[in-house]
Amino acid sequence: MLKFAAVVALAGALLSGTAVAEPAKPTVVLVHGAFADSSSWNGVVEILRKDGFPIVAAANPLRGVSNDAAYVSDVVASIAGPVVLVGHSYGGQVISTAANGHDNVKSLVYVAAFAPDTGESVADLAGKFPGGTLGAALAAPVKLSGGGVDLYIDQAKFHDQFASDVPAEQAALMAAAQRPVTDAALNEKSGEPAWKKLPSWFVYGTDDKNIPAAALGFMAERAGSKRTVVVEGASHVVMVSQPQKVADLIEEAAK
Repeated sequence: MLKFAAVVALAGALLSGTAVAEPAKPTVVLVHGAFADSSSWNGVVEILRKDGFPIVAAANPLRGVSNDAAYVSDVVASIAGPVVLVGHSYGGQVISTAANGHDNVKSLVYVAAFAPDTGESVADLAGKFPGGTLGAALAAPVKLSGGGVDLYIDQAKFHDQFASDVPAEQAALMAAAQRPVTDAALNEKSGEPAWKKLPSWFVYGTDDKNIPAAALGFMAERAGSKRTVVVEGASHVVMVSQPQKVADLIEEAAK
């Protein structure tokens, strides 16, 4: 009799939904941009992990759009289950390409990021609207033995140019550890972007000096952004200075 009662209780729980496990949360793949590295996502990662999201902060090679997108595509292919792809700055162009051909990518999040259309490059979009000052902040290019050049932001100008709303000491560490991008990567044209097929979300700051806010707003509107968060006074590294706002938007895109 006791055994029968236990079975009835379990059946009731199943029917009421209390014993039904919640579906696993999607994996969030974070792709940093030029002059940054994966540690730029640390604040966002801390929040997402606390909220139960699996996370991969991919090391973007910054060698060229096709090359970098192929690497991120391989990362996505290695993940079982749904994925939310998140890109910062140049990383936005990378995720726009890397998502193509992957049915498990459910949404895209652009964090102060480029969302080029077919035939556009990062350099094209950066100069489309006034206000960007990156060119004047670059250090002397590093010539590569295999051809081409690597670009860095002058460390003395990094705080004001890239991370003006981040404490000076933290910005100095970021400047020293910045990852260079090739000139060729910034001028490589995009193919068909995934934002034409997938839902996208955008967040950026009004004091972004790498990509003018007008350009970011233009790209968000063109992509049909589900929601665009504009953070007053935030710099190009809004994920560093405002990790909660960025994490909240990623979680919204993950639902």
